[in-house]
Amino acid sequence: MISKVRQELQNYDIFPKVILVGEPAEITIRPLGRHAASEGEYTLGVWPLTRTYRNDNNNTDYTVKVCDDGCIRFTHTFTFESEHFIRLYREGRKLLQLSVYALDSDMAGRYPLRGDLHLHSFRSDGREAPEVVAANYRSHGYDFMALTDHGRYYPSLEAMDAYADIPTGLCLVPGEEVHLPGNPTHIVNFGGNFSINGLVEGLAQGNESTRRAVIDNPPPVRTEEEYRAEVEALIPSLDLPDDIDPFTYASCVWAFDLIREADGLGIFPHPYWISDVFQIPENFTHYILRKHPFDAFEVLGGERYFQHNGFQTAAYYAARADGVDLPIVGSTDAHTSVSATSSLICSTIVFAHANERKAIISAVKDKYSIAVDTISAEYRIVGDFRLMKYARFLLDNYFDLHDEMCMEEGRLMKLYVTGADEAAGDTLRAIAGRSERFLKKYIKV
Repeated sequence: MISKVRQELQNYDIFPKVILVGEPAEITIRPLGRHAASEGEYTLGVWPLTRTYRNDNNNTDYTVKVCDDGCIRFTHTFTFESEHFIRLYREGRKLLQLSVYALDSDMAGRYPLRGDLHLHSFRSDGREAPEVVAANYRSHGYDFMALTDHGRYYPSLEAMDAYADIPTGLCLVPGEEVHLPGNPTHIVNFGGNFSINGLVEGLAQGNESTRRAVIDNPPPVRTEEEYRAEVEALIPSLDLPDDIDPFTYASCVWAFDLIREADGLGIFPHPYWISDVFQIPENFTHYILRKHPFDAFEVLGGERYFQHNGFQTAAYYAARADGVDLPIVGSTDAHTSVSATSSLICSTIVFAHANERKAIISAVKDKYSIAVDTISAEYRIVGDFRLMKYARFLLDNYFDLHDEMCMEEGRLMKLYVTGADEAAGDTLRAIAGRSERFLKKYIKV
């Protein structure tokens, strides 16, 4: 594997990389190897990327000395949210530039986590087993994920079961892609405590009848006729325009309400997926985005043609311009986990208080998430402009280092679940907590 880490970060470690505004922060620059070692005295400048013109000299300078351990340390209080350049000079010559990011207090305790909320295994139309998909996704740099196989909830539980007795830094949650009778709209249930497919008799597939929940008392299964009657009963309360199919929309409302009852995140995915033609009529897409009965819009997905992510991004920003501020996610909808080309095509960065199901769902609902398109080498970010700027910093200064750590753990996970190396489990136990230590080292919020 050829490292994607930028050259200056190959040679120098700077930590923490993210700090809160208004709190004194001690920042360390550590040389990574004798070739990067320094000695003596330097001028260190803190340069804000914003709130200054290029020639304003709106920087703060310190005189710093190399410590006995070879590191340079300084303490600075950042006064506003922005990326800041940390520049090292000697005799007026700039020798090094690194970056840190200062955040306002509403981001206190919120840590950046990369995840995928919509993907598939060989239990539906994917290629690999659920536990192998999980290992491969960890190798690609994911912190959390849910398998969302078509009409099947139990594969996500199989992935969770596979690692139940081993510590990893990957948060696995239940999930499924929901397909309801009379409704062509696809719906993603991320993190719900029970299956929505499993609520309708004859709809669930595979082991869904016996493994349809992670709680003891999920709602009872109803017949298809009972489901249709419940949906029909919703229609009068919805006051739908004439050009919106009432049963289709009411069925979506029925599903999203039940996902919330399951403490999950109901996602409206890929309206501009071309399945012969657009998966659902465009007038329906515009209407459901304005009314948003769902919890989050999958603004970025796994298809490479422009209409998919291009039109979905345009629809998201048009909704914002109309005053509808939608929570968003990006997902791969991947059907193979082996290639990074598929499993890193799109993702979500969520700023959550913990890498666990409820915290992740809460952060998305509270609009502390952005979507990342990595279809090409030049990544694209969709979402709130403020979070977009922060995510750009993280992609260039944090996540490449993070991904190298994840790659090591994901490889061990795969060796463990496939039985290829009996020592892999012991190694995973030995490095337990590494992800959290990495996060707390660099993100001091």
